[in-house]
Amino acid sequence: MPAMYKVRPLHGAGVLAEHLPTCMYPLPNLHRAPGTAAPPQEEVDLSLQALESRQEEILKRLYELKSAVDGLSKMIQTPDADFDVTNIIRTDEFSPLTKNGADLDLMLGKDYGALKDVVINANPSLPPLSLLVIHSLLCERYKVLSAVHTHSSVKSVPENLLKCFGEQTKKQPRHEYQLGFTLIWKDVPKPQMKFSIQTMCPIEGEGNIARFLFSLFGQKYSAVTSTLIDSWVDTAILQLKEGSSKERGAVLRSMNAALGRSSWLVGTELTVADVVAWCALQQTGAANSAPANVQRWMKSCENLAPFSSVMKLLK
Repeated sequence: MPAMYKVRPLHGAGVLAEHLPTCMYPLPNLHRAPGTAAPPQEEVDLSLQALESRQEEILKRLYELKSAVDGLSKMIQTPDADFDVTNIIRTDEFSPLTKNGADLDLMLGKDYGALKDVVINANPSLPPLSLLVIHSLLCERYKVLSAVHTHSSVKSVPENLLKCFGEQTKKQPRHEYQLGFTLIWKDVPKPQMKFSIQTMCPIEGEGNIARFLFSLFGQKYSAVTSTLIDSWVDTAILQLKEGSSKERGAVLRSMNAALGRSSWLVGTELTVADVVAWCALQQTGAANSAPANVQRWMKSCENLAPFSSVMKLLK
């Protein structure tokens, strides 16, 4: 059967190169403004060099900033750092614990006709010794109405813990006291404190409660000193009391270095850092193996009546 129509063969030499287009349709260059010519190769190289120089300058400034931040973190986190903050701490006005205390109305809220009550729940299996020391210090400053109770969640409490506040020889009307301090032995995972029973959430943790109670003495510190005190309190609770043996050893070395520069952990007066750290050493049993400066500091603490009274509970 003859073909209906004929077509020219497309496999001849040079046909594809002659008839097929190099591209389907042209597109404008999107990397430059319309109507402008492409920059010469020399200008492109110069712009890249300027960009590289700017990047190197930024990286250099970032490295210098990182070095400065590392230096500041070393000053704050390690008590035995190269930076000596002793001169800064000496400028603080430490008020001895025998002078006037804080305004209890300002600290605990003003409530006409009612006693300022501080209520603490604690587990007798791990008594918060630092709170007992601070209670004794508060009794030297204020008229404190102390009481110890046992919650129904606890089956038995040792006799020495039931009498941890001693016997109050003088019974006065409630309104004649300045501060109420009630300790309830209760099955709780960590100590809890409230001073406004109806309105506030509890403050939890021995270190946090100790900070608050110690603030009732009205001492004022600079930002640097306050930071160091908080750091020592956290270190004593998290590493000295609850940490591993390796962490305890590192803390004892840091304490030994700090106490080689001053008689107390921070500055020239007793702070809450000394109270919490001393109690942590007593509870962990690391007191006997402490370095020389730490041993001397511990004896200075034990010469104070509030510490010696707590020592009796450990026997």
